[in-house]
Amino acid sequence: MKIFIAIIIFSILVLFHELGHFLLAKKNGIVVQQFSLGMGPTLLKTKRGETEYCLKLLPLGGSCMMLGEDEDSEVPGSFNSASVWGRITVIAAGPVFNFIMAFIFSVIIVAMMGYVPSRAERVPEDSPAYEAGLREGDLITEFQGYAIDSGLDLNTWLALNELEDAPIEMTIKRDGVKKLVSYQPETRETYLMGFNRAGTERLEVASLIKDMPLEESGIQPGDVITEINGTAIRNQDDYEAYLKEHPLSEEPLDITYEHKEKLKKITVTPASYTQVSLGFQYHLGREKTSSWNVFRYAAIEVKYWIRTTVMSLGKLFTGQFGIRDLSGPVGVVDVIGDTYEAARSKGSTVLWASMLNIAVLLSANLGIMNLLPIPALDGGRLVFLILEAVRKKPINRQAEAMIHMAGFVLLMALMFVVMYHDIMKLF
Repeated sequence: MKIFIAIIIFSILVLFHELGHFLLAKKNGIVVQQFSLGMGPTLLKTKRGETEYCLKLLPLGGSCMMLGEDEDSEVPGSFNSASVWGRITVIAAGPVFNFIMAFIFSVIIVAMMGYVPSRAERVPEDSPAYEAGLREGDLITEFQGYAIDSGLDLNTWLALNELEDAPIEMTIKRDGVKKLVSYQPETRETYLMGFNRAGTERLEVASLIKDMPLEESGIQPGDVITEINGTAIRNQDDYEAYLKEHPLSEEPLDITYEHKEKLKKITVTPASYTQVSLGFQYHLGREKTSSWNVFRYAAIEVKYWIRTTVMSLGKLFTGQFGIRDLSGPVGVVDVIGDTYEAARSKGSTVLWASMLNIAVLLSANLGIMNLLPIPALDGGRLVFLILEAVRKKPINRQAEAMIHMAGFVLLMALMFVVMYHDIMKLF
């Protein structure tokens, strides 16, 4: 089932991306020779006018082949016969259509499930945050200089950035009035295995803390810890009861965990860690909204996924994330499967919203990735077109074609490496 759902999602996203190229090519008088979904041998095809429409064997990718696109040709109807600004709109249309699709799906999600307000909850009266003026119900609009539009923004910032033993500054809104809150967070030395939990019904690993013991153990996000030192851990209550009776120390722990329905065992020695307390909890549930607010919060959801993608890429380029943190088609199919299994027991509404949420993430991700200035991607082509617009004459088109081909080969090599790591994570 997960493969079938993944194929549908991939197909819709690629089709809409290529549709952007197709429509703008037609608008600029460029002949589209072939519009295809998939790659490899052709399964079905039909011709309408000047364009051949194809369905190909491999359900990955697609293409909008324009006359003379990679040739040094300016015959009427060819890609290079259009104005440079017309060609820029054609190339940019693919990623733009991905953002449009992400917005359409987000409108459906917000209309069905609501939005996630950036609201503070459970602010203990003896906490530094309370003493600084934070109250339950306050809306957080900025955290450590990072604009917060929803609880998802704050959650992602905290997941990608480690809190330090330094003042926390945030802007809150109460009764329409903004106020700056600043406080020194509480810290304590503790021992940790190094993971964040997902939910309370079982001890599922949501993410791993960098440079902590579990990161090197082979356990992966999505795995479920079922036993520690012979004690069964069925849920969060069991885990907290275990920690109360057996506080973590320098003593090794024998851990049993479930990975893809298989039980595995590891031995982990907790590490000392300076834990910084946020001092309050924040809202992550969705609340219903209506009217034009649906479109407003849908735009905020798209913005959230775009920012998250950009932030993650930044971590990749700075070395905080590695190639093992990337996911290709295999990894995405696996995530879709896990999400489907987790959501289907909660009803059709939650299931549909979960699948649409993955589609929003992938569509925004596809739009951003295609805009990167890498040869063979839309962003790489835009670089050459913008240079042509500035220079008033094109770059040597044969040289450009060779650069794009080299970029394509490197991207294919990267994809195979990522797929290899995705496959290894399954075992």
